[in-house]
This record gives sequence, C-alpha cells and structure tokens, in this order.
Amino acid sequence: MLRRPKPTDSEADLLREQEHFLTSGAPSAASVVRRPDKRRGEAGEGEGRSGENEGSQRDVVTIEDLPDQLPSLTPAPPKKSRFKASRVTFEDEDAEERLDRHDTHISAVLSRIVERDTSSTPISLPAFTGMAFPKVLHRSETSNQAPLSSAGGKKSIFARQIAAQKLKECKTTLHSLSEAAPTPETSMDTDQCDAADPAAVSGPRLVSGQGLQGPDSSGETMRIHMENQAKLQAMSQSEILEEQKKLLFQLDPRLVDFVRSRKAQSVPSFPSPSKHPKDKSGTEDPPVQDVSRESGSCSAAVLCQKPQEVKMEGEEEELSAPPPAVTEEDLPVKPQKEWVHMDKLEPEKLEWLRDLPEPRRKGTKKAMQARFDFAGTLIPPTEDLPTHLGLHHHGEEPERAGYSLQELFLLSRSQVIQQRTLSLSTLANILSKACAGEYVSVLKGSVTSTLLDAGLLFLLRFALDDSMEGVMSAAVHALKALLVCAEDEECLDCTFSWFRGLSSFPLLPSAQEEEDEEDEGLDESMKETAKEKEERKSDHEVARQDAVKGLLKMKLLPRLRYILEVVRPSPRVVQDVLEILTRIARHSSSSATQVLDCPRLMETVMSEFLPTSWSPSSQSIYGLPLSSAMKLLRVLATSGRHACARLLNSLGASERLSHLLSAEPNELLLEPTESLRITTEAYRLWAVAAGYGQACKLYIDLYPALVTALQSVHRLPPASDPLQPLQLQRFLALLSLLTQVTHTAGCHQELQAGMVSSGGEECPPPPPVSWGHVTGLQTSLMGHLKGFIKNLDDPLQKDGSLTLIPVYLVYLEAYYHQLSRQNCFKPVETLQELELLTSDALLPLMSHSVVQGLIKNLKSSSVVCNAQAIPLGPEITNNLPGLACMGWRNRPGLVAPSSPFPLLTGLGLLLETITGIHKGLSSKFTGLLLSEPVTGYLRSCSQATPSLSHTKAWLLRHEHHLLYLLLRLAHRLVPLDSEIAKHASLYHQVALVVLPWLLPGSEYLVHELLSTIVFSKDFISEGHSGGPEAVELGELKLHEETQKDTSPSLQTVGALLREACVQLPSIRGCFLTHLAHLESSVIVSRDALLGHNPWIKSHLLPELTGPILPSDWPFLPLLSLYEQSGVSDGGGLAVEELPQGALQAVTHCLQWLLLLEVWREEALKVVLPVAKFARLSCVFLCSSDLFLERPVQRLTWGLFRLLTRSTKLDSLDLNVPPPGLASFQDLYSALVSQYEAVSFGDRLFSCWVLLPLQRRYSTTMRLAVFGEHVGMLRSLGVTLEQLSIPIERFTSPPEDSLPLLRLYFRSLVTGTLKRSWCPVLYVAALSHVNSFIFSQDAAAQEVETARHSMLRKIYYLTDEVLRSHLLLFRLPQHHLQLSFDMYEQLPPIRAKRLERVLGLQESSVDKGD
Repeated sequence: MLRRPKPTDSEADLLREQEHFLTSGAPSAASVVRRPDKRRGEAGEGEGRSGENEGSQRDVVTIEDLPDQLPSLTPAPPKKSRFKASRVTFEDEDAEERLDRHDTHISAVLSRIVERDTSSTPISLPAFTGMAFPKVLHRSETSNQAPLSSAGGKKSIFARQIAAQKLKECKTTLHSLSEAAPTPETSMDTDQCDAADPAAVSGPRLVSGQGLQGPDSSGETMRIHMENQAKLQAMSQSEILEEQKKLLFQLDPRLVDFVRSRKAQSVPSFPSPSKHPKDKSGTEDPPVQDVSRESGSCSAAVLCQKPQEVKMEGEEEELSAPPPAVTEEDLPVKPQKEWVHMDKLEPEKLEWLRDLPEPRRKGTKKAMQARFDFAGTLIPPTEDLPTHLGLHHHGEEPERAGYSLQELFLLSRSQVIQQRTLSLSTLANILSKACAGEYVSVLKGSVTSTLLDAGLLFLLRFALDDSMEGVMSAAVHALKALLVCAEDEECLDCTFSWFRGLSSFPLLPSAQEEEDEEDEGLDESMKETAKEKEERKSDHEVARQDAVKGLLKMKLLPRLRYILEVVRPSPRVVQDVLEILTRIARHSSSSATQVLDCPRLMETVMSEFLPTSWSPSSQSIYGLPLSSAMKLLRVLATSGRHACARLLNSLGASERLSHLLSAEPNELLLEPTESLRITTEAYRLWAVAAGYGQACKLYIDLYPALVTALQSVHRLPPASDPLQPLQLQRFLALLSLLTQVTHTAGCHQELQAGMVSSGGEECPPPPPVSWGHVTGLQTSLMGHLKGFIKNLDDPLQKDGSLTLIPVYLVYLEAYYHQLSRQNCFKPVETLQELELLTSDALLPLMSHSVVQGLIKNLKSSSVVCNAQAIPLGPEITNNLPGLACMGWRNRPGLVAPSSPFPLLTGLGLLLETITGIHKGLSSKFTGLLLSEPVTGYLRSCSQATPSLSHTKAWLLRHEHHLLYLLLRLAHRLVPLDSEIAKHASLYHQVALVVLPWLLPGSEYLVHELLSTIVFSKDFISEGHSGGPEAVELGELKLHEETQKDTSPSLQTVGALLREACVQLPSIRGCFLTHLAHLESSVIVSRDALLGHNPWIKSHLLPELTGPILPSDWPFLPLLSLYEQSGVSDGGGLAVEELPQGALQAVTHCLQWLLLLEVWREEALKVVLPVAKFARLSCVFLCSSDLFLERPVQRLTWGLFRLLTRSTKLDSLDLNVPPPGLASFQDLYSALVSQYEAVSFGDRLFSCWVLLPLQRRYSTTMRLAVFGEHVGMLRSLGVTLEQLSIPIERFTSPPEDSLPLLRLYFRSLVTGTLKRSWCPVLYVAALSHVNSFIFSQDAAAQEVETARHSMLRKIYYLTDEVLRSHLLLFRLPQHHLQLSFDMYEQLPPIRAKRLERVLGLQESSVDKGD
C-alpha cells in the first residue's frame, strides 16, 4: 500500500516513492487534459489539431467526484470591487472566454514571447570617459527633478524625476493650448486672483482628467477649465459671492476642507513675484479659498476672491481655515547653509516648529477632556502654559498643555524607560490628589473609579515586574497612592486610645450575593463551596469585586518581598511597601494571614527594619528600626489572637518591644521624631497583645521602665514644641497599654478558679500578671487626672489636658470595674474612694467652663445628626472601600479636636461603673442629662435616619457607645429623679431609634437595651399616666362624630393598650427568645466591651454586612412564625399545626406593635406603610385559624384601624414593592387564595382583602378578584362602616381598563356580585359601569362599541332593580341605606344618549330586514 509523503522525507525518498507508484500501475487521483487555447483562435476548432500548437496549450486539472456546483456557504457580505464596476460586460458573453481573456497564468505569458530581430541593429562600443560609471547623482543636481510642492511632498529622488518628466510633458501640451486661447480670460483670472498662485492660470487645481479615456484627456481637462473661466468672467463679484455661499451651504464640510487643503498644497512655501505688489493685509490673511463641485455635464466651477473679501464675508469659516504654510520667515530658528538636510524646507515636518495657537474654550457645553501636569494638578482648558515645561506633545489637542489619563496609560507601556517612569509618577500624583478630594468640584465622575475600570490594577502589577528600578519604584508609589490614604490612617491612630479604639472593621467591600445558575437544583453536598467559586474566577472578576483580593490573587506579596529583599530600593519605596502591606492587613483576617504566610516576607521585615541592634551611622534605611514596620506588626496582631502569638514568639516581636521600650526615646540612636513614633507604635502593639492577655510577662520585666515613663506624663511639653503631638500620642498609647493590662490582670482570679474547677481543659490559662501587679498604679494616675483638670485653666496646656483626660477616665473605669470582681474588694473603702473621686475630680470636671463649652459642640460633631452634611468622599469605590477622612482636622466631626465625644464617652463609662458600685452617687450626675446640649442632641438623634457605609461605620460605632452610655445613666436616674423622669419618653424614643442602628460587634448593647430600657414601664410613661384612657376618649369622640355602629377597633384600643402595658415583661421575654440565635455573638461582644481579654479571639470586628437588627424588628416573632409554617406557592400551609406557644408569641408581637403605633410612631417611621401591611398579612397566611383567635382578632382590628386612618391612607402606597418581596401583587395573590380557602367570610380578613382594591392601586389585583377568584365576591360582606375607608377611594376616578369594566358588567349581570353579598364592591362596580356607559369622552372604536353594547344590554335587562341601579346611579353616599344616590329619572343628556344607542340598533335591524 502506498504511503503518504512525510515532511522528513528527502528528495531521494520522494523519487523512490514515485518509481514505486509508477511500477504499481495504480490509477492516479487526477488526470491531465489538454484543452485548446481560445485566445489563439482555436475556440471553434476540433480536438484533432496538429502538434505544433500543443506546446501553447494549458494544463487543466480535473478531480474525480468533484461536484459541478459549489456548495452553499454561510451568507457573507458581497465583496465590492471598484475595478469591476468600471468594466463593460455583455449578457451573451461567455464567462469562460472572459476568464481566458483575463488569465494571467504563466503559460499565457510565456506563449506570447517573441524574440526580436536584431540582425539589422548596429552595434557600437561604449565611449571611453573619465567619469565614474554609473554616474553619481548629487542632491544639488535637481534640474531633472520636480520641486517638493509639485512632487507631492515626501517622495524618493526617482519618483521626483518621474514627476518632473510628466510635468514637462504637461507644460508642452498646455503651451500649445494657450496659444489658441483668447487673452481676456487670462487677464480676467489675473485680476480676480492676483493674490493666488500664478500656476492657477495655466490649468485647474482639482480637475486632473485622470479618469477620462482617450488620447486627448489633458486637452478635455483644459477645455473644462476654460469654460469655467468664461463663466466666472461673465459673472459679477456679488454673483460670485452668492454662488460661493450656496456651494459652502450645500457641500459636505469635509469636502470643503479637502478642497482647501488642495489649494494650500498648490501654494509654494516661498514668496513669488507678481505684477501687483501685495498690501499689508494680504500677508496676514489666510490663503484663497477654492470651492469646486462637479455638475452633471462634468464641468466644475472654481470661485476665487481677494483675501479681504474672504475675511469679511466668510468670518464663520475663519476658524476652520487651514493655517498658512510655514515659510523660512515663520521659523523661530533660521536654517543655515551648513546645516545638513536643511537646504529644502519641508512644510509637513516644519509645522511643529510654528508657535502653538492660544488655547481657547471650545464653544460647547459638553464636558472637556481632563488634562494634568506632572504633579497631578488639573490644568484649566483656558490656561496658556509655556512650552518649556514639557507639557505639550503631539497627541490630541496639541495646543493644550498636560496629559490625559488615556495618554498616561499609553506612555506607561512605552519602550522608553523615562516615559514609563514619568507616566507612573504622574498617575501616583493624580491618585493622591483624588484621594484628598481636590477634583470633587471640578471633575465629573470619580477619577479613581475611572482608572480602576480602565485596568489600573493590572497596569501597576505589570509595572512592578519591570526590570528597571525607577519604573518599579514609580509603580510602588502609584500603588500606595491607590490603596493607602494617609488621613484615614491618621484618624484610626487618633482613635486608638478611645474606648475599644483598638478594634476596627475589616475594609471589605460590601457583600454582593451572586446567584450561580449552575448550582440550582443540586444537592447541598454537590454544590461548589465559596472557596472553589473564588478560585474559579479570573483575576479580572476578582479585582472588579475586590481590588485588594485581586492584587493578592496576582501574587503581589511575593513581588513585594522580592523588592524588599533583593532590590533593596530607596527609603521612600520601602516606606510605601510597608504602608501597602499595612493596608492589605486591614482588609480582612484572611489577608493578614496571607501576609504572615508569605515566604520570607515577615522575616525580611523583622531582620531589616526591626533589628535588635543597629548603628546610627548607617547610610541606608536597611538595618534601622522603622515605625511603619512596627505599625504593620500592630495591624497584623489586630487580626487575631493566633497572629499576635506568631508575631510575639515565632518572629521575635516580644524581643523588639523589650529593646525599644526599656530605654528612653532619646537613647535609641534615632531621629527624635522617628524614635517617638516607633515607641508609640511599640506601646500600641503591646496594648493589642495585652488585649488578648498576651505579652503580660513583659509587663513585669519592664515595670520600672513603665513607671519612669509615667512620671514624665504630667510634665507636658509646651504647645510650641514641634514634638508635642508625638509626645501626646506616646502618652496615650502608654495609658492604653495600662488599661488593657489592668483588664487582663482583673481576669486572673476568675481564670485561676475556673482552671481549678474544670481541670484546665476548656478554660484558658491565667495570665502571668495578677491584680496585685496593677494596683500600685492607680494612685499616681489619679493624681495625674486631678492635675490635668487643674491645667484646664491654663490656655497653653488646655488642649493637651483635654487630649489626655479621656484616656485617664477609661483607665479608671477599667480599674474599678475589675476591682469589684476581686476577692480583695473592700466595699466601704471603695465607696469612700468613689465619693472622693466624684467630689474632687468628676464634678469639677463636668462643671468646668472649658468642658461645658466643649459639650456645646456635641450636635455639630455628631455623625448621626449631620448625616447629610458629611461629605461622602466621591473617590471611594465599591471594590476599594475607605474611611473618607479627607480634611478631618479642618471641619467639625467626631474626631476633630473640638469634638466632645472622647471626653463624654470616657466620662459615661466611668459613671456607668461607679454608679453601679455606689448607687447613691447617681443623683449627683443629673446635670449632665438635663443640660441643654445633651437634651437637644438626644432630641435630634430621635429624629435622625443615618445611612450605613464604611465611611461612617467606624465613626458611628463610637457615637453608639456614647448614646448607649447616656441611656444607661438615664436608666439609673429615671426612677430616682422626677426631673429626669419627665424626659423618659425621649430616652425611650432614642433607645428605640438606636436599636436598629447598632453595628456588628455591639450585640451586647442590643441585649442590654432590650433587657433594661426598651420594654421598661418606667420609660413608657403614657402607660401609667392616663395614656390608655386618653386613647379611649379620642375614640369615643370619633364615635360621637360618626354616630354609626363602629368596628371593634374603636371600642378596644384603649383596653388593648392597658393590657399591653401589663404584659411588657412577657413581651420582653418573647423578643429575647426570638433573638436567641445571637447568643454566641452577644457573648463575644460582651467579652470585648467588658474587658474579658483572655477570651477575646480577635480585635477585628465582624464584617460590615449591615446592622445587627433589621429596621422592622418589632415584626420579628410574626415573620419567624410565617417562615416556620412554610407557606407553599399555592397559598396553602405546609404544616397543619402551629408550633407550641405560637399564639402567645403572635399576641405579644401585636401588642408591642399596637403600643408603638399609638405612642412611639416615630420609632417605626423607617418601616414603610406597605411593609407594615405586608408583615401584618402574615397573621392570615401563617395559619388557617390564627386570625380567628379572639386576642389576635382584637389586636389586628386595632392595627388595621390605625393603618387606615385618614391621615395614613395616602402614605400607604401598595404600588411600591415591600422590602423582601418582588411585588405586592404576589403577596396579594397568596392572600386571596388563603381567603377563599379558610376565611369563612371573616370580617377582618374581608377588610384586609378589600383594602388593596382601591382605585389608585394596580388594576392587576382587581382583575384577579373579578376574574380568577370571582367566587369570593359572595363572602365579602363587609359594610362601609366596618371597612372605615371612604367609598370614594374605590369609585374615583372612573375606571379606564376595558377588560376590568367587562368583568364588572358580567359579574353584575350574571348575579355573581350582589349588594347583599358584597356591598362595597357592588357600589364600586355600579359607579364604574355607569360612568363608562354614559361617558361623553372620545375613545377608540372598540371602547365605543363596548359602551353601546353594555347600554343596550342594560336597557333590556329583566332584573328591574339592577337595571334601575345601573341606569339611575348618581353618586356613592355611605350614609344612605343603599350606600349610593339615584336619579329619579334619567337626565336629558343621558336619555338622549340612550335613545341614540337604541335608535342605532333599530336602524341596523331594519337594514338587516
């Protein structure tokens, strides 16, 4: 069997296979057929030709089994050939002949080769000469070359020689024609166009005659030109201007620009002599404008005017005219003869030597492209900057200085190192200014979002891999500008010493739930985990959702380790890398773990930037301790207990702490500022570790150094000292450390007892520091506090004292809180000590004028009260959240120096503790709650609705602490002080409002508020001050005004409220039971807030997914029961019986809702009325008989009455989807199905179903009732008085839905809807049908036909009562027996309409007959 040739076969192998094929005798796959050559006249001859012509025949290959027609392919756009359009073809022409005629096969070429006879040609030898052969061509010898302007610009020497030859031939032809041409036309052209190029006389500029066929194409072109000149000569100057305007108006502007460019090319770049000398204006005006247009007779008109007239008449086109060609006089530098390649001017190249036009604002309202200088400053479009700054380039808009973002992106991938470095540095400056908010008022949109969407992360990641250190350093700086905001870090450092300031939220983007269609319908065990889904995503998808996570996926950490360890860059780059790592560690605990797990990264940081020994003479930053490296350790330690233990033990952070803190800052052989910064960060790292109960052995070892440092605290440096802010931060960090050590020591006794009782299995081991190690510091710190309070009178030390006093208060709270839990606690001595503390320190502090002035800033510094005034930070993006702290020092805020929040929070903490120990001290602090600033602040908070985001959450958390502490103080004082009790309702309102605001990490505060204040009788003063009686009197007054039988709600609301007040303890137990799933979170939060340090797992707060409780938490028991019952799609119940205690839980929930609706309506304003209605609908959906229970029935009637008050009906918009539902129509469908199944005509359920059928709501619900569920009309027997909704809301405006009107009419005519069965809908259907049949409004033919049909059918009804109701209906009147008014007889207009409709019917019947 023959084998196929292989690529490796040699020529011998191929010849061998060929011989084998020939000897085998196998048939070939293709056969060679000789066909006659039709081009040589053999088309009509037979095949039996002689062999003399066989050599000129072509080879034709035929393949077996090849179909005659090509297979049909996918339709494709037809290819258009500009050459095919110019060919002339005939219908009867043979396609094969046409193919042969255009055949370019090699045989067709070779067959026409004929050798020329040279026998008679003389042969001459070449002449001998002394010149070189071939002749050397010099550039100076250009006699046989066309000039640049006529040769078309950039052409080779050979091309210019050919152009010169053609130009010479053209001039010969033109010379022969000009002799026969009359002279007046030439003189006319000169007079008209004396400023133009003289070459214009000899021929046209636009019409070249290139497309004309024939030997005299150039002559035809010249005749056209002469004809145009004759036409111009016969026209006056005004006619020429008018025709020019017409042409400019009719022609495409691009065509006009093309014509002008041709004109500009034809003008030489050097001045030429003329008969008439040019005046001054002729040198300043733009070149002459030429406009041409080909007419139907292939003639063209060229309009030529003097420059002065063009400027006057064509001012609108002045801006679009091309600039004059560059001449030698225009050049800023005159070319010299000895300069190479400057003997001839090339306008295209010399155009960039011309001065740029002045930048001008475009005449448009559209936004212009932003351009930046190298410092990142936005350059206004009207600013004219000098060119030596290097901001002008050859890109778009060359007259404008600066670079756009697109151009910077392009330069960042340049092959030139300097361009890459410069572009990345400029991007870094732009990002820094964007983070500072400098572009907010001048740019539309977000610069950071635009850059991230354009792929900035990938650009910077690629640049980090650059081999050049300059490019890599610029990329690091740009990445730092993108990720790190210096002001955010400053704010977090300032709040570190506040109460729980060492905790922070992870900077994770808001969680976006993505539904994976691939997992739908799969078993839980087969579904992909979150980790598997994350690994399956591409880098782009991950970075689009989370920028930091995307960088980690792109292996950023190993690259940063390489830069630090191998490249060893400049100090600035090292600082940037450490700040980037700190920002990554703040992202989440998993990101911090990746930083710790990166091979050799933390080892490099510890060995190079936190050495145990160093020399001050080191020239490099390597080998010196850095405060930014210590801060990185502190942020990593915040992520979790295990991470902190790894840092202290495995990486040697504990050893570094002892080296840095055992000596004074001025003994560290570092710069003064750096020594203060690194010791401050060392104290903070130690405080974080002590917050886990770790590094306490270090406290015992360094106790003398700590005491020495404490002795210098009360000697504050003067305010003029530049190191004072750093000294204050160091003192604050030291006091925070002592506070955490005190908390840890206070847990020693409990852990010791727990280890003994449990055998040491589950209880953590006790810390090495005990209570006896910390008791000696309290006396000296108390003396410091009293001294700082006295220093408030000194203007020079006031600010420093106000900064330190809050931390002392937090420390004292920790000391007395842990003291009360010790076995050595002595109540009598402690009470005396607390009384002394109150009289000597706390009361003077509260009454001091400086503190009183600070408290007046409470409202202006609040985040809650100024939610709309705080800038949101437009540069904060979804995938890269930040804190938006730009300009925090210069505006009022929670962290500003004028903020009273740290002082009041520390004071509230201490008061909460000491009033718990000494109850008699509570009455001494009533002045704080009764002060006007605090009362006004609480009143503003009760009406506020703050939004939640990363930019506010970290501040809201601290404000929530203060609100909680004020409420706890009120809880102690309300039963004791009558003045405080007067504001009990305000405190209760604030507690209800704050409850759904509390963020993750504050679960313990939620539990405490629910257990103490929210359900306390003392704070619901209306319950024991005649509140229920007042409600009953109000209902009685309403009853007297209506003078009708009322629904049960009018009779029972007062009694229901009185009963709800009695049941408040049971209601509290009900809600706490339904929040039992938060128990583990409450314990974790309690350990953190109460200082149970050994049990704390992490100082990183839970992910910010939203508040702990939903805004509709009062409906929680009802919603929980609805979820347990499992309502199916059809509206039926998945379970037959309710869980045990469900009736009692629903009753308590409804009692609490009724109480809130009557007395605390502001607390539920965040819940939309449609959401309230939807949640209360669960009463009917979660069981088949729950709504029939008497307590549920009475409470639901009362809530329905409150929801349908005249002042609340307008706000009940059922067209808005309730939160948690796709649409209200879906809920209503389930309600209607449930009503048909289990209602038995219950009046309450009927009112609930009728409420959404008002005219202003969606037609879909009325169509469902009168269409699919028309049977329920028989049981909706609610009267208008029981419904308590005006009937006009069902009848006005008139219905305009034709399908619904037909359903109304059908239900009335067929007897499905009767007044005795459904009075409300009967009146509504009567009103709408009556309005429809007697409407005089113009309508479509279909609507008019339906009106006539209904009217005729009504007229011939056999039911006289229904007939009279439909025809004589007037207006709904709820006080009448029928609930509507009727005409005694039809009004004349309606009677005529009835007669006309009936007459039309009779006439149509007559025609039919």
